[in-house]
Amino acid sequence: MQYVLDRAGITLDDVAVVVQNENFGMFRDGNTEYGREERLLNDRTPVVTISHHLAHAYSAFGPSGFDQASVLVIDGCGNAYEDCIDNAPGALVGEVPAGLGHLYFEKDSYYTSAGNSLRTVAKDFSPWGAMGWPLALPTTLHSIGGAYMAMSRYVFGDFSDTGKLMGLAPFGRPGRFGLSLFELRDGQVLVCRDSLREFRTPARSRTALKSNFQYYADVALWVQSEIEKALLYVVRDRFLRCPSRNLAYAGGVALNAVANARILRETGFERLYIQPAAGDNGLAIGCAYYGWLQVLGRERVAGTGSTYLGAAYPPDRVRQAVAAAGDKVTVTQGTDVAACTAGLLADGKVVGWFRGGAEFGPRALGHRSILAHPGLAGAKDHINANIKFREDFRPFAPSVTADEAARYFECDGYDSPYMILVFNVRPQWRDQLVNVVHKDGSARLHTVTEEGEPTYFRLLKEFQRLTDLPILLNTSFNKKGMPIVETPDEAVSFFLDCALDALVLDDMIITKTECAGAGSDRVRGLIESPRSQDIPLVGMRVASVAVNYVLNHGLDHQAPGGLSGGEGDVVLGFADSPDTVRLQPRVGHLLRLCDGLNSYAGIAAQMGVDLDYLLRLAGPLAQRGILDHAAAPAGAAPAATPAMSARPAGPPDAEFERAPAAGPMNL
Repeated sequence: MQYVLDRAGITLDDVAVVVQNENFGMFRDGNTEYGREERLLNDRTPVVTISHHLAHAYSAFGPSGFDQASVLVIDGCGNAYEDCIDNAPGALVGEVPAGLGHLYFEKDSYYTSAGNSLRTVAKDFSPWGAMGWPLALPTTLHSIGGAYMAMSRYVFGDFSDTGKLMGLAPFGRPGRFGLSLFELRDGQVLVCRDSLREFRTPARSRTALKSNFQYYADVALWVQSEIEKALLYVVRDRFLRCPSRNLAYAGGVALNAVANARILRETGFERLYIQPAAGDNGLAIGCAYYGWLQVLGRERVAGTGSTYLGAAYPPDRVRQAVAAAGDKVTVTQGTDVAACTAGLLADGKVVGWFRGGAEFGPRALGHRSILAHPGLAGAKDHINANIKFREDFRPFAPSVTADEAARYFECDGYDSPYMILVFNVRPQWRDQLVNVVHKDGSARLHTVTEEGEPTYFRLLKEFQRLTDLPILLNTSFNKKGMPIVETPDEAVSFFLDCALDALVLDDMIITKTECAGAGSDRVRGLIESPRSQDIPLVGMRVASVAVNYVLNHGLDHQAPGGLSGGEGDVVLGFADSPDTVRLQPRVGHLLRLCDGLNSYAGIAAQMGVDLDYLLRLAGPLAQRGILDHAAAPAGAAPAATPAMSARPAGPPDAEFERAPAAGPMNL
C-alpha cells in the first residue's frame, strides 16, 4: 500500500475509499488488524470489502475497452457462497444445500455488463475438500484451477509453479492415460477423483523428475488436454446463456495461454480481453474499478492498455546503483541505446533490459526483460542453465512487432500484447527461430506496437535492420525462484551474479570488467548432485531466516557470507512459497560456512564430518533451492582432502523438516 501511495505522491488522507477483497471471512472481525499486525488503514478512511470473483470480474471488465461484454472468472477458489455479494436469482449452476453456504466456494462466475455495472448470469460453487483430494491439496473438490495445481505439485514437487505444466506438456505422448480428469454435465465441471487416485508416484525433486521424464511429460500432456476440454465446455455453455461478441476473462486459470488461444478460436466470442495480471495480484485493479464505478459513482475512464504501472526510478537512483558496483562494471552513455543494444544482440550477447516502470503482472513485456537472439544455436540452453537456472525444457517467448507477427506466426491477425496467447510458428521459420519455438512448434506470442512501447518497438526494428528478423527472445528479468527485479539495485546485483553479457539501465549500457568476480566466471547456479570441489552458497530463493541469524546471498569475498549467529534450529522462508523449512543444527552449521569461498571438501574438514555424508546432506538442499553454487574463482587452489570421521546416524534428508506453513494457500 505504501508503495502505491508513494507512486501516486499522496497519503492515505487523500484517499476517498479503500476497496479490498478477502477470500475467507470478509473481514467480519474488522479492518484495524490484518494477520495480527496493525494495518496502514485508519478510522478516517472508508473501507468497502467485496467478494473474490466480483473483484476479478471488475479487473477484467474495467480496463478491457469493451463498451459491452461478457465477463468470465475461473480460478482455484473464491469466496464462500454466504460471503458473495453478487449472487443473483436464477444464476446458480448446480446446488448449494441450505445451511451449508459457508462450505461451498466460488469456482467460476459469468457476468454481463450493463453500463458501468456487471450483472451476474451464472455462478458455480464447489464444496470445500481440504483433506478430500487424493493428492492432498487443500482446495475445493471440483475446482479446475485446483486440479491443475494438484497435478502440477504431483509433477514438480515442492518447487512448482503451475505454468510449468504447459511447458512440459508438448514433450508428452498422447493416449497414455485412458482416464477423464473431469465429468462435464449440466454446465458444470466436476473432478473425477477416482482418476486422480491412479497417480501414486509424485516427483519430489528435480532428480526424480529427470529420472522419469517421459512419464511426467505424459502426465502434463494429459492434464493440459483435459483442462482445455473443460474450459471450452464452460465457455461454450456460458456463451449460450448470454451471448456477446466480447469476452473479458480473469482468474488464475486465465493464465493458461494454450487454452486461451482455443477459447478465442473455438467459441462463439469474437474478441477476447485477458487481464494481464489475471491471478490474484490483479484483484487490486478490480477493487479499484469497483470503488470508482460503484462506490463513488464515477464514469468509466478508458484505459491505455499499458501494464507499465511501476515506479520509474530517477537518474540519481540509477547512477547510485551502478556506482555501488565500483570497478566491476564499465558504463557507456550518450549513445543510441536501441541501436547499440540491437548490435549486441545480433552478435549473440544476452542482455538485461531495464527501462521505466515495471510491468504489473507476471509477464515481462519490455521493461524488465532478458533479451537474446531468437535463432542462434545454443542460446536457449545457455540462458536456462547459466542465467535463469531453471529446467532445460522450459520455453522462451518471442517479442515481435505487431505489424509483422502474422508473417512468422499463425496468429490469424490477433494481437497478443500481454503474452497470454499461444500460436504455432509457421514451419518455414522454425529453424531461424529455434530459441523461441517450443517442442510442438508453438510459441507464446508477445506482439509489440510503437504506440504501446516505442523504445522496445524501435529495438526490434533495429534488430531487424541487422538480422532481417523483427523478433527477440524475451524472458523475465529474474532467475528460478526469484521475483522479477524491481529496482536498479536489484538489476545490477542480478547482472553481476549470472552470465548476462550486458545490462541496459534506462540510457546506460553496462558491461562487466575483468575484475567483476561475480561475472561469467563466477556464476551462481543450481547443482542437483554436489561434488567435493563445488562451492555452496545460500540459495537466492531463500528470503528470510530465524531472527537470530544473518543472511548473505552475495559473492563479495570482502565480507562474510552465509549465515552467522547462535546455535539451534534455523527456520527458512522463501520468496516463492508461503511454506517455511525448519533446519536441524547440523544443516545450520553447513549454511554458516557457505561464504562463496569454501568448497564442500573444505566445509567437511571444518565440520569434522565425512565428505560423502556432507554431499548426501547437501543434495536435497540443492534440489530444493536452499543451496545455490558458485564456480571456483580463477586461480583458486584445489581444496584439501578433509580428514575422515565417523558418519552421523540417520539419513541426510532427515536433517530438515517442513515447518507449519505461514498461512492458508490462496488459490
